[in-house]
Amino acid sequence: MVDISVQSVKKAFEEGKDILDGLSFEINEGEHVGLLGKNGAGKTTLFRIMAGEYEADEGAVVLPKNKRLGLISQIPEYPECFTTEDVLISAQQRLLDIKVCMEKLEARMADDHSPALLREYDGLVFEYERSGGYDLDFERNRVANGLEIPQKQREQLFSTLSGGEKTRVNLARLILEDTDILLLDEPTNHLDINATEWLEDYLAKFRGTVLIISHDRYFLDHAVTRTIEILNGKAEFYGGNYSFYVAEKERRYQEQLKKYESEQAEARRLQEAADRLYQWGTGNKNLMKKSFAIQSRIERLVQTERPTKEKSLKARFGEREFHGDEVLVLKGVSKYYDGNKLFSDIDLLVQGGERIALIGDNGTGKSTLIKIILDELKPDTGIVKKGPSVKTAYLPQIVHFEHPYRTLVDTLVYEDDCSPQTARNRLGAFKFPGEDAFKQVCDLSGGEQSRLKLCTLMKEGINLLILDEPTNHLDIASREWIEEAVEDYGETLLFVSHDRYFISRFATRIWELEDGKITDFKGTYEKYRAYKAARPKQVTPARETKSAAKVKQKKPASNEKQQAKLEREIAALEEKLNNIAAQKDEFCADYEKLLELDRDEAAHQQQLDAKYDEWAELSG
Repeated sequence: MVDISVQSVKKAFEEGKDILDGLSFEINEGEHVGLLGKNGAGKTTLFRIMAGEYEADEGAVVLPKNKRLGLISQIPEYPECFTTEDVLISAQQRLLDIKVCMEKLEARMADDHSPALLREYDGLVFEYERSGGYDLDFERNRVANGLEIPQKQREQLFSTLSGGEKTRVNLARLILEDTDILLLDEPTNHLDINATEWLEDYLAKFRGTVLIISHDRYFLDHAVTRTIEILNGKAEFYGGNYSFYVAEKERRYQEQLKKYESEQAEARRLQEAADRLYQWGTGNKNLMKKSFAIQSRIERLVQTERPTKEKSLKARFGEREFHGDEVLVLKGVSKYYDGNKLFSDIDLLVQGGERIALIGDNGTGKSTLIKIILDELKPDTGIVKKGPSVKTAYLPQIVHFEHPYRTLVDTLVYEDDCSPQTARNRLGAFKFPGEDAFKQVCDLSGGEQSRLKLCTLMKEGINLLILDEPTNHLDIASREWIEEAVEDYGETLLFVSHDRYFISRFATRIWELEDGKITDFKGTYEKYRAYKAARPKQVTPARETKSAAKVKQKKPASNEKQQAKLEREIAALEEKLNNIAAQKDEFCADYEKLLELDRDEAAHQQQLDAKYDEWAELSG
């Protein structure tokens, strides 16, 4: 069954300039598809046509009438008094309405025992239970925890949240609504690595249809099984994830180039023969006819257009040879805000040529630590020292220019003390060609301002390059040319990023900031993930459970073995309950099987509650 049918859609915002030019494709029920295309290709425009925000100039988008569609960027209006929790609860309104109907029927059934009333009530109970009505609070907590929406934010007025926070809450709302068709426009933009991985796991189990716009290549590799690229207003199809798309696109390019070159070589050979016959055929009609026949053959032969490939960035960071062993030393570094510890007692040594990824959840203090290293903030305790020959360049997460009304050319001329022609040459290398060089800085997008900032950094003779979320706001092509520049940079690199593709490509050492401490791992990101997976995990059974939360306290050494045994048993019971929940979805139409699963679930839940009580006694 087709869930999304895009039929010859055309859309233009300026006369004669079609963004979408006869775009057509279909997505079947349950497919997870990535939608690619450079910025301005029309991806978000297509989403808005699907959601009814725009109308197509020609063609149509056909969606099933009985299915619910959710778009992240479509944030409903809520009353001013609504908290974040109210928004999350509103996503469960259908089940709350069913519960109200059940309660009304229960009141009527006290006096009315008719079979019709009982059947109506049984139908509501079945639908309520099948849809998870008895687990509403648990499911709301599970999604909010997974997307890292803290309790304090859940109590906050929704209208006071930032744009990024609203987007994250809206994603949680769509998940809780159990939407049939999800349109995800850059869903990972405001998520850290843990929340992104949670979303990947959710989508892997999600049985509905998903269409994703994303510049997060690692996420696309894990979240989609098919790729559609919008190119010149039309669709190109690839039967795999992002990595498959990259390899297949290159294969198609080489195949078309080979065919084009073969046709051109044959055309040149025939043209030479036609020219000779034309010269020899003066006064000879037969030779002249043969010459014209060959010309016609050449016209029929050349059918393949020369394939084009976007030019890669020809720019690189300037380097300055480093002398000495110590690039950077942190000793006993701590930072507190309003009496609360952000991090403490950090001891680190950085040597020349290392490539370090600083990772961690949002709010753990990564950017603060970077500012301390840059001497923009002072630590509350400890010292930070750089080697005497270290020269640093820094790309902040939020780029700021002191003179936003200057043109791009003037910005480089004044900040880098170069000639206008040199400035224009460098701007051209950074994809600011021609008249774009005379735009004002304030007219650039966030991604373009990041690119301009990099343009000013790359001329420096530096040996410590610090990047804070360097791929934020950039499309895939822009990310790739930044990576090319970083690839060529041979000195010390320290970067903060949630982009796992970027981390995997460059990091040779990982710093993870968590609970005020840094885990320092010398190795690649993939090796670090394997290391973390193999570490014994500290189990906190109260997380994402339906039982009351219990505060974990320090346990006596004599109880450790017994408590560890209980934690393993708790984990096994929770796994069984997860399996039962999955089976209930599978057998939702089999009433007898559902009753059997309900009995099993109740028995296992009773065992689990007992284990929690034992665990709490030992912890106390």
